[in-house]
Order: sequence, then C-alpha cells, then structure tokens
Amino acid sequence: MPYKQPRSVQVVVFSERAGERLYLLLRRVPSHGGFWQSVTGSLEDGETHQQAAVREVLEETGFSVPENELIDLGVTNVFEIAEQWRPKYAPGVTRNEEVCFALPVRHGRVEIDHLEHDEYVWVDYNAAVGMLYWESNRRTLAAVDRLPKDENQ
Repeated sequence: MPYKQPRSVQVVVFSERAGERLYLLLRRVPSHGGFWQSVTGSLEDGETHQQAAVREVLEETGFSVPENELIDLGVTNVFEIAEQWRPKYAPGVTRNEEVCFALPVRHGRVEIDHLEHDEYVWVDYNAAVGMLYWESNRRTLAAVDRLPKDENQ
C-alpha cells in the first residue's frame, strides 16, 4: 500500500441563518481518537488541495460542492504527525502541511462516513472552540469566524 502524503486539507463547513453562523463538527470513531474536528484528509496522488477538499467534504458529509464554492483562507497549518499515525507515511516523514478552506452550505442533514465518524453537530463558534481537540482546528475556525457574515440568509 502506498504511503500517505504529508499534505492534507482542512475544511470548516458552516451554515448561516438570520446572521447566525453554525459550524459543522464531526466526531472521530473511538478507534481513531474519539475527538471532534472539522472535515480533514490527505491528498491523493495527482490531486490539488481544492480537489482533495471537495472529495473529503463529499466523503465525510455527503455534500457535493464545486471547487469554486471553497473559500481559501490563506491558512496553512504545519504540525508534527502523531506517533501512532507515522507508519502510514514514508520513513522519516514527521510533519504534515495542511491547507485550510471554509465552505458555506445550506444547513441540513449530514451523511457521515461511519468508518471515520460516529456523530455530527452544528454548533456556534464558542461551542465549537470548546469542543475541538486540535489547536490547528481552533486556529482555522477563528479564521472562518472572521469572514463577513451574510445577514441575508
């Protein structure tokens, strides 16, 4: 099996209604940590970051969106790959680079991949900050929260 690329995406999916912004969080299955996070995933061979983001959103939420709906946040997280995941990467690879996007969607039912996640919630910013496990997820969430809100939704 080929090694995972140390390049990934994070997509903060959000919905707005009456000026209120809600964020989608997914809970990893217990065997993969049991923590809350945004949509994330590694690039596959030959994929751009935008293509990976669209694919991961579809796989993890069921939302099918075109690349032009992604908002490039200009945020790239670089972090140490957790020890338990390093065997999935080529020998000597210890750091991952994660390009971050926001994705506005209509609030609705989410079709989670039960092999990866066991629950989802739509929550406001303060609740999301308190639930997110990774600092990189909180940093990206803050960037999304700074985006102008659409008061017409």
